[in-house]
Amino acid sequence: MLILSDIHKSYDEKPLIKGVSLEVATGETICLLGPSGSGKTTLLRIIAGLENAEAGDVRWNGNEISSVPPHKRNFGLIFQDYALFPHLNVFDNVAFGLKMQRLGREEIPLRVMASLRQVDLLGFESRRVTELSGGEQQRVALARALAPRPRLLLFDEPLGALDRKLREYLLAELRGILQESGIPAIYVTHDQEEAFTLADRVMLLYDGEIVQSGTPAEVYAHPVSGWVAEFLGAGNVIQGKILKDGLLETILGTMDLPIARDQAEGKSVSLLIRPQDVNRANLASPLRSTVQDVVFQQNRFKVVLKGGIYFYLSDPPQVGEEIGLKIRVDKVQYLDE
Repeated sequence: MLILSDIHKSYDEKPLIKGVSLEVATGETICLLGPSGSGKTTLLRIIAGLENAEAGDVRWNGNEISSVPPHKRNFGLIFQDYALFPHLNVFDNVAFGLKMQRLGREEIPLRVMASLRQVDLLGFESRRVTELSGGEQQRVALARALAPRPRLLLFDEPLGALDRKLREYLLAELRGILQESGIPAIYVTHDQEEAFTLADRVMLLYDGEIVQSGTPAEVYAHPVSGWVAEFLGAGNVIQGKILKDGLLETILGTMDLPIARDQAEGKSVSLLIRPQDVNRANLASPLRSTVQDVVFQQNRFKVVLKGGIYFYLSDPPQVGEEIGLKIRVDKVQYLDE
């Protein structure tokens, strides 16, 4: 088990990682999800031993490993740029780490072929890696990481350079490999789809801190803040001001929210309104807005209103048209700022 306790790191005297703690259990896949500059790659490099934390502990099975060099941690690393050796063929790329471990001549071919079988690349042994597609190169990189039988796999945005269709295919393949191997993994990404596809637990990083963690279903259903909701694309985050008797003034008009009745009059609040809980109504509705854009998406239309608020309709209104709205007030969620 990997345990990080109160990790701190700064660059140019500015805090980048601010007291991050986390645990990864046997066979568990954790996704560190966050925007660029949130500290997720630096945290991964600290775990790998490529950088040192300024404070905090990194432990594996109870043993402090901060002073252990990267090549002795037996962690497998997979990067976006693959980091393959262009002058070597597929077999020798996968065998490289095994030779560094000084495994026997009979053991190395067995390990290489087993790893290539895991990533569905049997028959590619003699191919030069420069002749392979991006997806094939990424699978070679994964095979190379798997061959030494690592205690932990570390992924740093490994699919970021691939097109959407190939990325979806490799995500499904990677999910199966991780489940079959039982090797714990930490996967760094800024892409929600990747994180939700792979993760047993998602940890959202923002400004050097873990602001929320949980299963993909938990964090999507119950975002703890407006930032989390917007980053995950969970729905519309709008601002409101408490009036009297549970009334709330918003950009859409005055809403009657039972959950607002316990709030102090004049208080500003953030609300999450999911697009599936918004429907069109007639203009007699107290909630109205002007249509700013209509975009066809697969079998429906995304209707964007004033302020960027959106929902979906099968029969779209016209741009510039004022429409009435009906919102399921029982589904509206309060969010922290």
